[in-house]
Amino acid sequence: MSKHARARSRPGRTSRRTARRAALAATLGLLTFTAGWAYVAQDPDQAAGAGQARADSRPQPVDRTARDIPRSPLQGLSGISEQTRERIPAESRQLILVTGRAVDSSESTATFYTRPAAGADWVKAESWPARNGARGWSTERTYGDLTSPQGVFALTDAGGLLSPPPGTRLPYDEDRGFVATGRGVNGESLVGSFDYVVAIDFNRRPGRSPLDPVMPDGEDKGGNIWLHVDHDGPSQGCVGIPKDAMRKVLQTLDPAAKPVIVMGPEGF
Repeated sequence: MSKHARARSRPGRTSRRTARRAALAATLGLLTFTAGWAYVAQDPDQAAGAGQARADSRPQPVDRTARDIPRSPLQGLSGISEQTRERIPAESRQLILVTGRAVDSSESTATFYTRPAAGADWVKAESWPARNGARGWSTERTYGDLTSPQGVFALTDAGGLLSPPPGTRLPYDEDRGFVATGRGVNGESLVGSFDYVVAIDFNRRPGRSPLDPVMPDGEDKGGNIWLHVDHDGPSQGCVGIPKDAMRKVLQTLDPAAKPVIVMGPEGF
């Protein structure tokens, strides 16, 4: 073969290499096109799900609606003023609220409240009809004026003529001295009034029997103000509720919950 022939054969080999490269490029292009189509043609539901997943991963706006609701100044209580509510100890988690119909009325309602933690809102548990002093309420009570003291008082000690109901946790003095003598303001019988008693810490020494006679603030204010069994009539200063209610109160009050009684006319 001549040199000229060999020289003419080189372009042929180049053409073949060029053709092969073109074919390879076409194949790669087809693969690329096919891959791109596969992405575009994926299941619309899957595409939507992927889009939702990306949206869910973005920071979500904080709902401040509940946070912005103003808290009730009475913290779930009713029938009292904000000033009275502020006198309730922050650590108390049990409360008996006695609200009278009027300043000079002996008819009232006793409502038991609890709260899960100190400072939380109060939750109403149960209510009962109640009676208080024959001449209503007083912030400056004196002995014999037939009014009940108005205010916020601790409940620390209990007792009664009968044995304590099962589950009673307050210190309980079962004593024959819990016998009511005479008759009520309206002439009604007082029998059974002191079967169950919880002392109201007005002018008394906490940590002692409700029968303790000592009055730290003087006898002029009177003492022995109790929550006791109702005798179907007004009292000389105590608060009376039904016997079943007294039993339930004794089973529920817990010294660890720092129970208090809040008592006075409606809105005090």
